[in-house]
Amino acid sequence: MEKESLKHLFQQEFSKMVAVISKSFGLQHIEIAEDIVSETFLQATETWETKGLPQHPTAWLYAVARQKTLYYFRRNKILETKIIPELTIMQEKDQEAQILNFSDENIKDSQLQMLFAICTPAIASEAQIGLALRILCGFGIDEIAEAFLSNKETINKRLFRAKEKLRTEKVQLELPSENEIANRLDNVLHVIYLLFSEGYYSKTQNQILRKDLCIEAMRLALMLTEYGRTNLPKTNALMALMCFHASRFSARQTVENTVILYEHQNTELWDKALINQGLYFLNLSAQGNEISSYHLEAKIAYGHCQKEDTPAKWEEILQLYNQLLLINYSPVVALNRTFALYKANGREVAVIEAEKLKLENNHFYFILLAELYKNVDYEKVKRYLHKAHSLAKTQTEKQGIQEELDKLG
Repeated sequence: MEKESLKHLFQQEFSKMVAVISKSFGLQHIEIAEDIVSETFLQATETWETKGLPQHPTAWLYAVARQKTLYYFRRNKILETKIIPELTIMQEKDQEAQILNFSDENIKDSQLQMLFAICTPAIASEAQIGLALRILCGFGIDEIAEAFLSNKETINKRLFRAKEKLRTEKVQLELPSENEIANRLDNVLHVIYLLFSEGYYSKTQNQILRKDLCIEAMRLALMLTEYGRTNLPKTNALMALMCFHASRFSARQTVENTVILYEHQNTELWDKALINQGLYFLNLSAQGNEISSYHLEAKIAYGHCQKEDTPAKWEEILQLYNQLLLINYSPVVALNRTFALYKANGREVAVIEAEKLKLENNHFYFILLAELYKNVDYEKVKRYLHKAHSLAKTQTEKQGIQEELDKLG
């Protein structure tokens, strides 16, 4: 097995094993579960290098993790005193198999419960994303630090505080009650949305990591659509939104990681299968009366997946942005709405709206202004692009802006 394939297997199985062990012994032991699974992976690497890959690698991992888990909790008397007290030896063996049940159904249930536990309002949103990346997606500390443009020490402290909060708040690894699940689902969907955004709008130059973040967010959302109580219109709307955005992933960057603005993208690189998948979820989201921000953003994203560059297309997108601003105002939405206004109604009206925004610390704002003055005022275009270049936070963004400056001569 190649190194990358092995890494993918470990990442994939890490989250499953931690979830099952934590479900059996409680969230207060989540760090122990992580250590046991990490030790299992280390043993797998050493054993498989000398003896070769077993016939069923996943089953091998589960068996070793089960053995290590039972040994640890027996040694610390937790198994006998809290988990399976007063059982005969035969009953105890049956109970052990039930405690560490690595069946597909139990893995899925455990991960779903873990998702809701991590997304408790008791933990700050940024820490929730970090926990989701570590516990639910199996990312290493180095990868999480890179995703957040941070360092290992900061990430370790953040995760430690979040896990302490899980303990002190006595958060249970279980799905909320029927009455509470709708409210908690909003927080879960928001964390998945932010997780996807970390990948899609990531400032890291690691393209593989960026895509992996998006794929993991989509996997978690897909898990919610497969469970009746969380398979709601807004869940499907978020899934549709992510499919539409992900469909243009390859067209948004050059091989050198330079960002390609929407109007310059090669539409042949758009993933038609993902667009169709997005349409499937968008149709499902139309059930019911609720119109969430995910519904509106999904429809906007679908509009961007239409190749035709017509005023009618942009007028529809503009109206969707108008609705979105009413329920979820943000400077970024207002900026994007101004671009749609430009495409639908022309430069003059868009310039008036753009200059009202005054997003003086946003490099995208000055990129938009440069676009609005293109072929009208050369000096302004140049000045705005220089300003955008000075505000851009990554070398990738600066490189893209510099290329536009170079075109001006």
